[in-house]
Amino acid sequence: MKFKIKIKPKVSYYVSILVCSVILFYFAYKGVVAYLIHRELYGGGLDTLVLLRASISGIMLLLILLFIQFIKIPDLKSHRMILRGIFVGWTSVFVILIIVNLSTIYFILITGLVSFFSLINLFSLEYQIKEEKNTLTEKEIYLLQQLAKKK
Repeated sequence: MKFKIKIKPKVSYYVSILVCSVILFYFAYKGVVAYLIHRELYGGGLDTLVLLRASISGIMLLLILLFIQFIKIPDLKSHRMILRGIFVGWTSVFVILIIVNLSTIYFILITGLVSFFSLINLFSLEYQIKEEKNTLTEKEIYLLQQLAKKK
């Protein structure tokens, strides 16, 4: 499958950050509401539901920080490996959501779309890596010019 479109890997990271932010804010909001209701009904303490929603929000925050760190990587082969992991992660979340809870259609849609987008980005990155192999870097051109002057 040949993709001649060039999508930078950073775009996939930004889309993943956006989706993680949506999930983070949703579960943080739901967790705060559940905490307030539990506090009013039972007078204090933490419920399992509150802890689960807070932990999902914390995981999403850590993923956002991880994606921000991935943006700084310059190597295309490293991006390929990272994008494979991102694709497997979002696809597994997509399949698990379909199996476990089909009523969360919005989460199924956004995880499916970001998974599909990362797959397209992965194919585009494969094409960019093949294209990069056929080009010379600035340093290689300089060294070849220096070698040509000596002869």
